[in-house]
Amino acid sequence: MLDTKDKKLLILLQNDAKKTTKQLAGELDLSVTAVFERIKKLEKHQVIRKYVALLNTEKIQKNFIVLCHVKLVQHKKEYISQFEREITQFPEVLECFHVSGDHDYILKICVRDIQEYREFMVGKLTNLQHIASTQSSFMIKEVKNSTVIEP
Repeated sequence: MLDTKDKKLLILLQNDAKKTTKQLAGELDLSVTAVFERIKKLEKHQVIRKYVALLNTEKIQKNFIVLCHVKLVQHKKEYISQFEREITQFPEVLECFHVSGDHDYILKICVRDIQEYREFMVGKLTNLQHIASTQSSFMIKEVKNSTVIEP
C-alpha cells in the first residue's frame, strides 16, 4: 500500500508535522497537490491517526517518569476489562501495556515528583480492585525517546 514516497513523507511528518505542504513537496520532489493528496489518503486510511504537540516535560515540571509493573489477583476476563477501563481514566498514566511474564501490565506514569507519585499510588492506583501487587522503577536518565516509526 505504501510506496517509497509515502514512507519518506511519513518520516518527514513524524519529525515535523508543522512543515508546509510546499516544504514537503520540495523534499519529496513532488507537486504540492500530489503531497496534499497523499496526506489526505494516509489520513483516510488511518495510517496517520492524529497530529500532536510533544511537550518538554521539564518546562511543565512533569519530568518524574515511573515504570510501574502491576500484577492482578487473577486473569479473569472481567478483572482485565475493569482494570483496563479504569486505568485509562488517569491522566498520569501515559501508556499502559498488557504484557506477558511475571506481571500483567506495565504503566508509564508521568508526574511532578516522588510526592505526586505517592499521591497517585495511594489515592488512585491502589484503590483499583483486583490488584495483587505493584513494583515501581524510577527513571534516572532518558537515554532515548522517539515517536518516529519507520514504515
